[in-house]
Amino acid sequence: MSKRSLARLYKDEFSGYSLAKFQQDLLAGLTVAAVALPLALAFGVASGATAAAGLVTAILAGALIGALGGAPYQISGPTGAMSAVLIVLVQRYGLEGIWLAGLLSGFLLLIIGILRLGRFIAFIPSAVISGFTSGIALIIFIGQIDNFLGVKTEAAETAALKFIGYFKGGFIPDGHAITVGVVVILTMMLWPAKWNSRIPASLMGLILATALHWILGWSTPVIGSIPQTLLLQDRLSLANIPWDNFADFIAPALTITALGAVESLLCGAVGSNMTGIRMQANQELIAQGLGNMLIPFFGGVPATAAIARSSVGIKSGGQTRLVSIIHAIGLLLSMFLLTPLMEQIPLAALAGVLMVTAARMSEWHAIRFMFGKVFKTDMIAFVVTMFATIILDLTQAILIGSFLAGLVFLNKIASIDIEVQEVDIERLKQRGIDTAGKCNHVRVAFLTGPLFFAATGQFNEAFSDLKDTHALILSMRGVSLIDTAGLEALHRLHDQLHKQGGTLMFAGVHENAMNMMERGGLVKAIGEGNFFWSSDQAIVEAERRGCKFC
Repeated sequence: MSKRSLARLYKDEFSGYSLAKFQQDLLAGLTVAAVALPLALAFGVASGATAAAGLVTAILAGALIGALGGAPYQISGPTGAMSAVLIVLVQRYGLEGIWLAGLLSGFLLLIIGILRLGRFIAFIPSAVISGFTSGIALIIFIGQIDNFLGVKTEAAETAALKFIGYFKGGFIPDGHAITVGVVVILTMMLWPAKWNSRIPASLMGLILATALHWILGWSTPVIGSIPQTLLLQDRLSLANIPWDNFADFIAPALTITALGAVESLLCGAVGSNMTGIRMQANQELIAQGLGNMLIPFFGGVPATAAIARSSVGIKSGGQTRLVSIIHAIGLLLSMFLLTPLMEQIPLAALAGVLMVTAARMSEWHAIRFMFGKVFKTDMIAFVVTMFATIILDLTQAILIGSFLAGLVFLNKIASIDIEVQEVDIERLKQRGIDTAGKCNHVRVAFLTGPLFFAATGQFNEAFSDLKDTHALILSMRGVSLIDTAGLEALHRLHDQLHKQGGTLMFAGVHENAMNMMERGGLVKAIGEGNFFWSSDQAIVEAERRGCKFC
């Protein structure tokens, strides 16, 4: 489990809980339910499953993951980012693909949480995450063009190919469907923000579009039948797991795992900034894992924490995780009370909701900052990841983004600054430092940055010419990291100086670096007498020993 047990989280969260706080939770939960209802229906359809699958997912995730999560403000359910991954799985393997990959990803999330590896998810650079998010937004938008136009075009392997296919023609747009979609888009764009607390713009858009569709008697495609049960007829069972091509689902499961972890932890970061309450990341991943292992057996799709719903809960005054549970109960009631109305919602209306949601998904503030300040490395990472997401398979995009993240990281830390100075004897005397000799063959090198495999080339080049050097003092106060390649470079430098009668000395060695040097035998090879607190102490000792070159 995480650092703090779930019982401790509950104790801290509900300490001093009162009727007034419950009333706040109740109001916030019902508000979130109103926001989540249209999104659950839309993301269920966008995932290649059904509106009912999206609704079941939102109910189960809200109740189970919300109850077990790592923070009181986290609210989970089907999301746009996840639907972009799932639609590809459905096209290739059917609904069994979603269920099996979701089950596997849930297991992986559970293991990551138990092993307390959640912090490593945060190592992905923001530029890569922004690029991936923007690419997913484009996939969602492109994936809804068919429903928005009221047509059915040929399926394609990637979003890019699907988008190109529209320019080939061969279809006639349905004006009624377009009108319905436009009504929703305009409502969501023009709906006053102050009214959102009472009726969310997306819900009002669906109400207006459905009413228009029903009053005018249009025949555009609608959601259709929604079973009034949590246990859908189409669901995962041990009997229908496709064991023959089980290996095909490993890569998609890894993609869903990475996406689910990143989204959940990003949501936690946003919620933490809004509330000041730190999320227990590993407990959250455990909850996400357990929830996603259970949901496929009810016929739902993989879920993750949703920033939009969580933010609504916080802004509505939510106090505890009861907000998530109450929102799930509200959705459950809507399944039994509002089904006849939900079945009449046009697919074009859901397309409008998803298109606006996709447009708002992109992290525009981060993109403007990145390009406005011309951070070239981040710009390249963003563009490459975004285009890889829409042109390639999403699994490949994750791998490319992760590889790119590694390159970005190495590029930023690989540089080690080395400044080599001749010892100025007169200046030392002026500072009151007594040097017995007058040797000018003592050099001090000030190192700043990690000494690891990517920096050893620069290190070796800096000390390629050490002729007439009596003592070389490495000031290591700015070096907190040394790997085995760095140790080898230091050993070679020591051997080089030793052969010509010189001495390698160290000053201000960081504790972590010293531990590595001891393990690597460098301290023993050089001698403990050649390690000093400051470069001044090392210089005095080098002068005291004398110089054969003088």
